[in-house]
Amino acid sequence: MNEKFAEMGSPRRIWAVAAIHGDVDRLTTLHDHLATRFAVRDRLVYLGNYLGVESRTNSGVMDELLAFRSALLCKTGVESSDITFLRGPAEEAWQRLLRLQFAPLPHQMLEKLLASGVESYLRLYGVSVSDTRSIARAGSLAITRWTNQLRALQRNAPGHEKLMFTMRRAAFTNALAVDQKRLLLVPASYDASRSLDDQGESLWWTAAPFRVTGRAQATYNRIVRGFDSVNGGADLDDLAVTLDGGCGRGGPLVAACFTPTGKLIDLVVVGGRGVIESSPYEREIANDFHTSDKQAEAAKPAPSYGYERQISA
Repeated sequence: MNEKFAEMGSPRRIWAVAAIHGDVDRLTTLHDHLATRFAVRDRLVYLGNYLGVESRTNSGVMDELLAFRSALLCKTGVESSDITFLRGPAEEAWQRLLRLQFAPLPHQMLEKLLASGVESYLRLYGVSVSDTRSIARAGSLAITRWTNQLRALQRNAPGHEKLMFTMRRAAFTNALAVDQKRLLLVPASYDASRSLDDQGESLWWTAAPFRVTGRAQATYNRIVRGFDSVNGGADLDDLAVTLDGGCGRGGPLVAACFTPTGKLIDLVVVGGRGVIESSPYEREIANDFHTSDKQAEAAKPAPSYGYERQISA
């Protein structure tokens, strides 16, 4: 199994969910909708940044993510590999915080991690930022004891540690033909001058513009990200797609459905008070499912799954 990237194969459709930032109400509304749409041979990819720094419902978001995953896996034909969680900048920052004792300058590293949203995970586990800053200026032994305590807090929260271990850096489809390009899903950015294996921190933090050019253009039809650090809103009209509608920061939660080659075929927007809009993306609705008899057969409507909510919204 690839421990860095999720290889999605050639599914029927891919549902991608943008950054949530602690908005459990919009997430539960989206899940209720996706439960009626998600079918066998579909994939569901969450693009990271699940918690919000200012949110008081971060625990509810984690519970909702775990509950919906369990509900889908109870259905015939759905496998664990059909559901992928990516590490957004906040999740990557949390993983680095758990290794803070190895940083050359821990207090400087901590400030970078706080800027990336790690405070949302400190809030989740009831850890104060001021105490964290004090620990970061202590010696390596004190920091090690403290990070071990953080790991214990995560381990004691049902399902949290396992979910973190399953998170991947990016997800991509496989080409059906030698000359066919793929769909790539990333948490926050992508440096088009490098290969996927050489991205390093560029998937979370980079000064490079988010574009599909150069060597990336030869490999991918489309690259989709779930978080925009400057909160510029969703951008669907280019090969580099941003789904971040500002959820958790006053905007809607956006999800989109793609074909394996990257055509955008459906858009779901969840606003306030449970308002949801779902419609085919008309500019690309002439999709590529019917390029062969085999693909046409795969495009026939598959049975969808009802989702009987077991937790309160």
